[in-house]
Amino acid sequence: MSSRRRKPDWLKSQPPTGQRFTDIKQTLRDRDLHTVCEEANCPNMGECWSGRDGPGTGPGTATFMLMGERCSRGCNFCDVATGGMDPLDPDEPENVAEAVGEIGLDYVVLTSVDRDDLDDGGAAHFAETIRECKRRNPGTLVEVLIPDFGGDEDAVRQIIDAEPDVIAHNVETVERLQWPVRDRRANYEQTMDVLEQVDRESDIYTKTSLMLGLGEYDHEIYRTLSDLRQVGVDVVTFGQYLQPSRSHLDVFEYVHPDAFETWRQVAEEELGFLYCASGPMVRSSYKAGELFVDALVRDGKSPERAREEARAAAES
Repeated sequence: MSSRRRKPDWLKSQPPTGQRFTDIKQTLRDRDLHTVCEEANCPNMGECWSGRDGPGTGPGTATFMLMGERCSRGCNFCDVATGGMDPLDPDEPENVAEAVGEIGLDYVVLTSVDRDDLDDGGAAHFAETIRECKRRNPGTLVEVLIPDFGGDEDAVRQIIDAEPDVIAHNVETVERLQWPVRDRRANYEQTMDVLEQVDRESDIYTKTSLMLGLGEYDHEIYRTLSDLRQVGVDVVTFGQYLQPSRSHLDVFEYVHPDAFETWRQVAEEELGFLYCASGPMVRSSYKAGELFVDALVRDGKSPERAREEARAAAES
């Protein structure tokens, strides 16, 4: 289906504004830090950065991208530049941790580009950033969205040992569409192995995300969800794939919000995921999901109560 199609009304969003948004951008620039929020032009950036109760009202969330602006892989859905890898910045763990404190985030997501050029895929650098964020900001919950580290279990174990509150690794799409959606060095089985290892070796909550609108069939989505539950994934998110540029994969279809709600119900009520954030504008790091984890981890609330509060806050 042509990417020239006009987007439906439910995919329109307002550009981020406000003093807090401006202040966060300045803090990031001052420390030469990058966020996926900006790199991916996330439609929820203003909402997440503004705070849990609206613009200017207090701590929010942000997703920091570690290990540079360039990725060693070239996925056909992603707009991050590929190749020309830079050396790791040894000051990055400290700079990120200081920025988290300066901005006043109560929930931070750390992710990264793929660094297949490094012996451990950058796992030690990633783990050090987790530990530094925890040390300097003991009241902040840390979620990590990790690469697959080429299937290296020792690298994944370094992330586990750093003790983040949530470990996420995205399956992105159904098995049939892994290529051409993802780089050939990523694959369905390897992703399941990473998620299963985290579940097997820790009590850390696990999370993953799928994009819809790439040409997947309903039975493939259901099978993917079933496989994810089998390897112990706790939280799943669904969002609409949007083409970053005309050189990327076309959008096959714009999935109606009602379909996203159906998949939320299937995930939570039929398959037993603790939480599912599902909607056209949802991304893997999204305030509703983070509010759920916050209530679950920090306040010790039941999944049912945590879900109720997260949805109420996201809709307010």
